[in-house]
Parts: sequence; C-alpha cells; structure tokens
Amino acid sequence: MVMCSDKFPVKAKGIGRVFKAFLNSINGLRAALRHEQAFQQEVVIGVLCIIAIPFLQTSALESAILIVAVVLVWITELLNSGLEWTIDYISEEAHPYAKIAKDMGSAAVMISLIAAVAIWLIILIPYLN
Repeated sequence: MVMCSDKFPVKAKGIGRVFKAFLNSINGLRAALRHEQAFQQEVVIGVLCIIAIPFLQTSALESAILIVAVVLVWITELLNSGLEWTIDYISEEAHPYAKIAKDMGSAAVMISLIAAVAIWLIILIPYLN
C-alpha cells in the first residue's frame, strides 16, 4: 500500500482490489484457524453438522437454513476474534472498557450459538416424530 501526500493509503482499484481483498480474507481465516481455539472447535463441529445434512432428509430450504445457522456462528466468532486482537493490540493493560467490549463480543458469539442450536432443533425435531 502506497501512502499519498495527505497520509491516507492509496488503495488498489478494480479487479486488483477484489483479488487483494480475497487474499486478505484467506489470511484472516488462516490466522483464526491457527490462533483461535474457539474458532477451531466451531469449525470442526460446524463442518460435521454440514456433512450430516444430506443424511437428515431435510428440504432444500431447511438445509440452506441449517448451513446459514452454522456460518452465522463462524462469522460472529471471526468478528469477536478481530475485536479481541484489536483491543489487545491497542493495550494489553487491563481496562474496564476493554473488558466490556470483549464481553460484548463474547455475548454476540453466545447468542449466535444459541440461535444456531435453536434453528437446528426447530427444523429437526419434527423429523424425529
């Protein structure tokens, strides 16, 4: 990234920007898989759940909803991890605002997990009867 005269970086344009954004996204996934144990666990459980979907005999719409529920957890965990890394980068010193921000991110993950479990149960319970 090149700096322009007024201290703002000059960003890539067109397809170069899209390609760079894609590479940044891959790097973010790699970092999360390498450094974030919660994300690792959620990916393993989520992949197993997604692999099970064809055997559940759900409709196409229900299957899509089940997949979206898993992906929602992954997205929320990635955002929470990014928030935590940013806070730790700014200062490793304990601060009540930093704790509140991290707790809020954690709460978002918890809500996404509860929602995912609820969605899976709502869709699958009728098939058990």
